[in-house]
This record gives sequence, structure tokens and C-alpha cells, in this order.
Amino acid sequence: MPGLVLRVSKTGTKTFCLHKRVNGKMRRLTIGRFGVLSLSEARERVRQVLYEIETGRFEDHTGVEVETKPSLGDVIPEYIEKYAKIHNRDWRRKEALLSNFTTLHGKRIGEIKRADVVKACDIIQESAPISTNRALAHLKHLMGWCVERGMIDASPISGMKPPSKEQSRERVLSDDELGALWAACDAEGYPFGDCMKLLILSGQRRAEVAEMRWSELDLEKRLWTLPSQRAKNGKQHTVPITDEMLDVLRKVPRFLNSDFVFTTTGKSPVSGFGRLKERLDRAMPEGTKPWINHDLRRTMSTNMAQLGVPQPVTEALLNHKTGVVSGVAAIYNVYSYADEKREALGAWSKHISKLVELQDAKAPTIPSQSIHRSKGSI
Repeated sequence: MPGLVLRVSKTGTKTFCLHKRVNGKMRRLTIGRFGVLSLSEARERVRQVLYEIETGRFEDHTGVEVETKPSLGDVIPEYIEKYAKIHNRDWRRKEALLSNFTTLHGKRIGEIKRADVVKACDIIQESAPISTNRALAHLKHLMGWCVERGMIDASPISGMKPPSKEQSRERVLSDDELGALWAACDAEGYPFGDCMKLLILSGQRRAEVAEMRWSELDLEKRLWTLPSQRAKNGKQHTVPITDEMLDVLRKVPRFLNSDFVFTTTGKSPVSGFGRLKERLDRAMPEGTKPWINHDLRRTMSTNMAQLGVPQPVTEALLNHKTGVVSGVAAIYNVYSYADEKREALGAWSKHISKLVELQDAKAPTIPSQSIHRSKGSI
């Protein structure tokens, strides 16, 4: 059938289309979704459309849509490429969540109604309630982006509330759990075990530690400078390197011509933390409540309060946006609380050291490496 094509979007949506000149202009006409229409039905439909075009009755009778606006399935890759990859470090997560709206991918961006989104969210919510909130938030931003680019006049889901009620996490690991976790990391060794140890000692985000570069470390000044491109909030961040952190770094092997601290190939940072988490969970004491890597930051923050560390210093260590320093001052205050951060992180590291010693005393027959080691050079 001349002009009949099966168009496949980057999201996998398949649509029968007809490429045909109508009234002197080349058009792409949507015949219908593959699956809804069979190939034989699409051919029959095209035969009807071609007849109506030839007889001049096409626009009056056919009802076949002349494509003027892209579908959501077409817009998502464009949004990811032109916006998310530029502004969001976690653009892959954004892309994955937007891909959940499979029932909307074939719809024209200007024809999506709030009721359509509600139905799509109901489907997502059946398997992942909290992910529904994240997916909806990303879809809202995508719709706003479409408004700015003139694809649509207004967002159909502006002001739409998240379908699931979220509760803020309050999980804080106990001293016994931290000791057991350190012992499990000892058993893991390089790269995952050492990476998790620095996660515990530094209180930084998992991706920031896992993607650490040797070029970011100044071992002489004992500073780790996290560039703005890698920091979640887009602000350069400095983390003091304590004796205990340096002890971990000393035994880390260096790959030839590689800048990654934690790697198995030398070409990319370590990955596979899902499987690591399963192994660590099996090594934790029986009855340990569920926890995630991000809970380690909350655990450090909570313990620092008990150690007498002022909240602004803790927030500075965690690289949170608190509004304590803003405007022009924030631009020049790159090393904000430098001395206080070093003192606070040192107190936290010593606290972890004591927990490890207690853990070793509880299980003397199990080989366990202390975080206190001879201080050589890397």
C-alpha cells in the first residue's frame, strides 16, 4: 500500500501512518495504533483514505488525524535530551519514571486531559505508590516545559495533587547496627566495602562517593573537593578528610590511567549497589529493620547532634541548602565552616572507631580490620 508506514517512537510506541500529499502539501496522517489495528485493517483504512483524497472528500469525511502535534512518546526523548540531561544529574531516573506513562505515550501532547493522567497514575500506583508521586511530578514539569516551548497553551495537570501520601523517613541506625555494617564492609573489601566505609565516615550521598575521583582529593591538605557538576544541589562542596577516611583510602588500589577511586574497569565508577545491599542485609543482625543508604546521612546527622555539633555545621557537612549563607556571600563562602566541619567530622569518625572496637570485642574469633592503621602514603 503506497505511503503506509509503521512509525516506532523512541519509547517503543508503534503507529500506522500514511505519508501522502494532500492539497499540495506533504502530510503525515495517523491511521491508528499498532495492536488496535491489524496490518490488514490498516491497509484497508489507507485504501479508504487514498480514495477520499483522490475524490476531494478527505477532510470532510475521513476523520483521520493530520499530525500537527507530537505524541507524549515523542516529546519525552526530546525533553530528556534538551532539558533533563543539561539540568538534572539523575536524568536517567526521570526518564525511567516518565516511561511508566505507557497508556499516554501514543496520545498527542495537546490532547492529554487530566482524566487521562489520573487513570495512568492509578495504573502505576497499583505496583509502586510512591513512584507515582515522583512520576507525576516529572510529568508536571514536562508539561510546563511544553508550555514554554509553545507545544501546548496550558498544562492539563497544573495543580494536580500527588495521589499517595508520603511519610518522611526517620530511620536511624543504632550503634550495634553501625558496628555490624562496618564489619560487613570489611568482609566485602574493595571496591564496595571501602566505598561504603567512606559513605559512613563522610555522610555524603552514595553517587557522590561512588563516583569519587583522585583529582578531587588533596591528601596533603586533607580535603575532598566535590565539584558543582557532581553535587546534587549544583554547589561546589568541600569535605575534610579525617585520619579514619585516609586510612580507608590508603589501601585502595589505583588503576593505571584512571581517575576513578572506586572502579572495577578503570573506565567507569563502580555500580551494582542493589546486589551489595542484599549481601549487607544478610550480614546484619537478625531483626534489623529495613534501611537504605540514604539513612546513613540521617544517622550521622542525629549522632552529631548528640556529640554537640551545631546544626549549621552539620548542614554544611551534608551540603544542604539551608539559607544560612545566601546571595553574594554564598559565592565566596566556598569553605564555609571549614575548621568546624573538620572538627565535627573528626568527632564522628572517632565515634565510629569506638563502635568498631566494640564490634571486634564481641566477635574475637572473626577477623576484622580496624579503621586505625599505619599512616603511609598513597
